[in-house]
Amino acid sequence: MATMEASSVTELLGSEVQGAPPERGRGPDVPSTWRELGLQSMSAMLVESLSRRGSRFFEALCQWPRWHALNERALAVTHHPLLMAESTRQLAALLELRYLKGTDADRLQPVSVSLGVDPRTQPVEHGAASDVLVHVTISDLVVRTGAVAAYRLTAEFSHAGTRFGTCGMTLAHPSRPRPEAASTPHRALLRPAPAAVGASAEPDVLLTRGAQGRLVIVPRDPGHPVLLPGRPALLPALAVMEAGRQATLLYRGAPPSAVVGIAVRIDAPVPSRGAVVEVTAEGEGGASRFLVKAGEPIAAMGTVTLLRP
Repeated sequence: MATMEASSVTELLGSEVQGAPPERGRGPDVPSTWRELGLQSMSAMLVESLSRRGSRFFEALCQWPRWHALNERALAVTHHPLLMAESTRQLAALLELRYLKGTDADRLQPVSVSLGVDPRTQPVEHGAASDVLVHVTISDLVVRTGAVAAYRLTAEFSHAGTRFGTCGMTLAHPSRPRPEAASTPHRALLRPAPAAVGASAEPDVLLTRGAQGRLVIVPRDPGHPVLLPGRPALLPALAVMEAGRQATLLYRGAPPSAVVGIAVRIDAPVPSRGAVVEVTAEGEGGASRFLVKAGEPIAAMGTVTLLRP
């Protein structure tokens, strides 16, 4: 693989999708639809608009509902940190539809994600929804045989004129062929309470206690509308991040408000049921490392950073 030169990047990021089929030639300011972004319902859609601001720079408006499926049910809601990652993923899908002329027919998938949030400026919603401004930068385009095979998206999130978080996401094809998903039977599993893993409700819990006290990914809702839309055979990157977050909160006995950073890298396919999550002790900067194992190999690894007491 080779990174494109600046001139080639400019050609790939044309102001319009020139030469694209009619359904992909819409103007950049036309509102997108939830079906375009591959979502299961309109309620899952977070992106309202996307406009170009430079050769590699874009500006987006998002709306985060107070009653989003991942948020707590409370009068004053601090949004779940994964709303940044899901907004970034939806923005990537929209960029591929509207601007990336050489994107493969099969939509690229997040293979590496990192996010950080400032709890001092993170919005707390009392009303219906939070309006979020996002500054988007696209970089590190990689091309194979004339088609975009990978790229990186960086999103900076602001609310009421104040930046509160960032998310970086690398999108590419899975590094290995997707295997047939095998459902692993698990018996006598003990599922933790939602509060123990920072989940807002029982369907959001992804973990159980398996043999020897191991944490095993067995989603309570295998068709979760945000984490597992369409009942996938393999865990999407955002679900792996959430599994790591839940495992870390359970391991450390910390509240969800303590999470200020999550990162994950997917090295191999993670089955939607049966992978084991291991959390190590706290490292530098308050970060706990987690490993996701599908059998013996390590399929994914990441970190969850918590506020120090």
